[in-house]
Amino acid sequence: MGNCCSSGEEPNEITNNENGQTNNPKNGENSSSTHNLDSTTPTKTTPPPQTTTTSPSPSSKPSKPSPIGPVLGRPMEDVRTTYTIGKELGRGQFGVTHLCTHKQTGEQFACKTIAKRKLVNKEDIEDVRREVQIMHHLTGQPNIVELKGAYEDKHSVHLVMELCAGGELFDRIIAKGHYTERAAASLLRTIVQIVHTCHSMGVIHRDLKPENFLLLNKDENAPLKATDFGLSVFYKQGDVFKDIVGSAYYIAPEVLKRRYGPEVDIWSIGVMLYILLCGVPPFWAENENGIFNAILRGHIDFSSDPWPSISGGAKDLVRKMLTIDPKQRLTAMQVLNHSWIKEDGEAPDTPLDNAVLHRLKQFRAMNKFKKVALRVIAGCLSEEEIMGLKQMFKNMDADNSGSITIEELKQGLAKQGTKLSDYEIKQLMEAIYIKRRARASSTRIWYE
Repeated sequence: MGNCCSSGEEPNEITNNENGQTNNPKNGENSSSTHNLDSTTPTKTTPPPQTTTTSPSPSSKPSKPSPIGPVLGRPMEDVRTTYTIGKELGRGQFGVTHLCTHKQTGEQFACKTIAKRKLVNKEDIEDVRREVQIMHHLTGQPNIVELKGAYEDKHSVHLVMELCAGGELFDRIIAKGHYTERAAASLLRTIVQIVHTCHSMGVIHRDLKPENFLLLNKDENAPLKATDFGLSVFYKQGDVFKDIVGSAYYIAPEVLKRRYGPEVDIWSIGVMLYILLCGVPPFWAENENGIFNAILRGHIDFSSDPWPSISGGAKDLVRKMLTIDPKQRLTAMQVLNHSWIKEDGEAPDTPLDNAVLHRLKQFRAMNKFKKVALRVIAGCLSEEEIMGLKQMFKNMDADNSGSITIEELKQGLAKQGTKLSDYEIKQLMEAIYIKRRARASSTRIWYE
């Protein structure tokens, strides 16, 4: 299950399951994710002698217990009894996230709603159960988004979580307009501490990427929170996993070889560090297969700008986190002990080249457009996204005709720094044609 707030397919989020040795706890082992049914079970009592004949009051009948939900395996209940559901915050492949407000306290949270009709097999149901179990298991950790409650009704599963209103990590960096290696080291230190906590508690995240790190609020020093544990698994030392999951740019080579463990999280953070320092991912191609081939080759470019001006300590850490052999890769604790990442360590406090922020901005714009494009194809755009897409098309419309051609779309995307292959553009045009047959063709989009 991907995060609805930032489902971040770069270019697509992959979930290709095979039966591997996952050794996950089954539903009900975590007491915090189950309800005691005793309180709903009627008990037998001996009635007192009756002196008059009366009809029993309807209120004296035992209440009918709620049916057990097939996903969470506990009594179903309506989340709207406790919370008021508000505006949409985001959506992804499996569900939608809304702002929600506790009716009694007025406190605001995020409610991730997963439609049960999208849980098409046992593995999908087990993924949701496991996400709930893992989030309960990690409750109380300061830099991990907290699950406040899980609810299941006839149509959906609802996860009520801590609200992270400060936005995504990379967006905050771009908004600041400047940062240094030392600032990057500080961010990475927090991220690696989160991963160290997860690994020490027997959890592999398996989908670490910038979009899954959110800021709690808009404050300058707002805490960073890890989110989206939909692809996470419990593990024990020696467990081997075989299912291909994650987001393309951040997948470790051993995942593609279907034999991996917790080291995959370190690889993903190494990719994030590379992007933080130069603005682009280390393994790049026009499509997923190309990205995967680049990952398997493992060549890291340290010769292009700005790498000649990046410190040796930063490059050393990137190399050791992106080592092809997972046995030779640093552990989370070893990363934290590296001289570059330590507080008051070797990371210089000089600003990074402005070109890094420019490239980072382009990379974010490309990913955001690809997410929207994928949702056009899936047919699940929100009203806000439709308006944003219309405005973007209007800006690309060179002759103000109220429509754009494939060539105008290509040129407009290129100006934004977004690279889509001809196949991806054709797929997008055809998806819009299918959704709006009367106002589109396979070569032109009418946005008015």
